[in-house]
Amino acid sequence: MMLSTRTAVPCSGRTAFGAVRPVCRPARASTVTRVANVTEASFDDEVLKASAGQPVLVDFWASWCGPCKLVAPLMDWAEKEYGGKLKVVKIEHDANPKLIAQYKVYGLPTLIVFKEGQELANSKREGAITKALLEQYLTKNGITK
Repeated sequence: MMLSTRTAVPCSGRTAFGAVRPVCRPARASTVTRVANVTEASFDDEVLKASAGQPVLVDFWASWCGPCKLVAPLMDWAEKEYGGKLKVVKIEHDANPKLIAQYKVYGLPTLIVFKEGQELANSKREGAITKALLEQYLTKNGITK
């Protein structure tokens, strides 16, 4: 049996024969986030009670959901961009079935805005979203920078 002698090589530069290697691209989307994860146990404090002071944007997501991975960086951006005027939290779909049922989350990702301890009427939005559409969504729900 012959073992391979291949080793890892850098993504850019030149090969031993002078050919140019392609430049690596950064990872597309990540599930790493600075936004707080909320559970059924912490939902009342982190969302309902917190929304009395400022609006709370809840992102219902799942680790297996491709569009959720695309939206994750936008949740970080919103938390930073609207700092002090908006709290952003994430609720993992598979770990919180009671909240999923209570708020009738049928598609992922789903965004819902909470104000004064209640779901804001007509604030539920399902599916991936761009930064521009997220800004429009927040403005429509009374949240400005």
